Amino acid sequence: MATLLRIEDLKVRFRLGREQGQLRWGRAVGDESGGIGFDIPENTTVALVGESGSGKSVTAMSIVNLLPDNAERSGRILFDGRDLLQASTTELRALRGRAIACVFQDPMGSLNPVFTVGAQIAEPLRLHLGLSRRAALARVEELLAEVGLPEPKRRLSAYPHELSGGQQQRVMIAMALACEPRLLIADEPTTALDVTVQRQILELLARLKAERRMSMLFISHDLGVVGEIADQVVVMRQGQIRETGPVAAIFTAPQDAYTRALLACRPRLDGTARRLVVIDEHIAGEAGQTVTAPVSPAVPRDASAPVLIEARGLCKSFPIREGLFRSRAFKAVQDVSFTLRRGHTLGVVGESGSGKTTMGLTLLRLHEATAGQVLFDGQNLFALQGAERQALRRRIQIVFQNPYASLNPRFTIGQTLLEPMQLHAIGADDREREARALALLERVGLDATAFGKYPHEFSGGQRQRIAIARALTLSPEVLVLDEAVSALDVSVQAQVLNLLKDLQDQLGLAYVFISHDLAVVRFMADEVLVMKDGRVVERADAQTLLAAPREDYTRRLLGAIPRGYTATQ
Repeated sequence: MATLLRIEDLKVRFRLGREQGQLRWGRAVGDESGGIGFDIPENTTVALVGESGSGKSVTAMSIVNLLPDNAERSGRILFDGRDLLQASTTELRALRGRAIACVFQDPMGSLNPVFTVGAQIAEPLRLHLGLSRRAALARVEELLAEVGLPEPKRRLSAYPHELSGGQQQRVMIAMALACEPRLLIADEPTTALDVTVQRQILELLARLKAERRMSMLFISHDLGVVGEIADQVVVMRQGQIRETGPVAAIFTAPQDAYTRALLACRPRLDGTARRLVVIDEHIAGEAGQTVTAPVSPAVPRDASAPVLIEARGLCKSFPIREGLFRSRAFKAVQDVSFTLRRGHTLGVVGESGSGKTTMGLTLLRLHEATAGQVLFDGQNLFALQGAERQALRRRIQIVFQNPYASLNPRFTIGQTLLEPMQLHAIGADDREREARALALLERVGLDATAFGKYPHEFSGGQRQRIAIARALTLSPEVLVLDEAVSALDVSVQAQVLNLLKDLQDQLGLAYVFISHDLAVVRFMADEVLVMKDGRVVERADAQTLLAAPREDYTRRLLGAIPRGYTATQ
């Protein structure tokens, strides 16, 4: 099979400024001993896998030189025998979108909010193919139909914010395929999507790749996803390639300890493990070294523990304007009831738009309920006002999905942790509050040097640990965890989930664990609510629900979970 793209001895480093008159460099791909290299054959999907920071995206963006100005590349990137590292800006601009196209993780970060969908997809058609406006819009309608967007003609005049996350990603795919590229670079295109939409996007990419006979470079940290779409796999860690091979060989007989660790650390639907495997622990165990990570003994769940939260007929509606004088109520949460006991975890699962997050925010009165009651330790949460409401808020806290957005970039970590304690008058003075903050940092696996740093100095997993520490500053009894690990790679996700289990055992915390990932919910939850269109359609203990779901909707959620490579592929 002919080679479409070949990477030879690629090294990428970034200028970090000057120190004592000398330039400082940060190396992202390759090292002093050499760079990396691999091939992408024609009509083939090659997957780049590894943890965050492994160099996957830097490698991919090096192909079309979408790196920041402080990047320096060396080696060779041959596309159809032509070295792209030697190509001029004009030549690269002609290639981007025409012969090589990209689909990124966050469609809202890639789509222009002030232009319609039709105008944005039509732009590369008019720029590269010279189509008239009318011809371009006609082709856009065909593309939107091809990627499975309902009512494609009506979507031409829609703006990005009017579409769901899955629909936005379909628009990005349509835009990328507009000029029929020979190579599609898909950089974590399904990471932020729920399992059913993820399944649809994976099937769409596989179908379009087969129909158009194009090549694809698929970037992911999730080997379960990679096993379903890739022909060849390249495993990266710390800027180096650890292993390459056909997808069957990587999944059935991985040669490198790091690849085996990646496969081992993801939660399993059939698993009952007390803790998840972390990559460094797995590698150390294979090498015969002693694993020093603390393992708390499992604390059995007390079926008679006191009820902390009881929701009765919880409802939340939002007014939607229809015309100048009319509006209607959109029922986001409808008649939801459940109980949560001290030290237990209630899992809440469903597709995007099912009402999971709205239900969680309504529990905390970040949305005011339309109807129903929430009894917190016997008190009606919705009837409390003033000082009573403020006092109860200390006892129930939330950790959001995106730690990049939930931490104030202008506050040091110390200020972030001290502020809630100051507002709620916890601690006799600042010295006592600072000691408490340092103890919490240690508890979530960070040292005292983090206290004076800013959020941008930490990885995503470390930021989520900081967000958890902030929630713990008020000694809450309940944590609402809203997709708290969905944006993390599998190894960091395992670390954070283990941490949450340990904190629950040590502090007796109760969790409302909101997620679209049923494998994660299986690991964390004692009881699971399945939500659809704002309603609870199924409720059972985690093991029973996943082993024998009663509802077709639950079975569909389970069927959409990536299973990795199977011998029948």
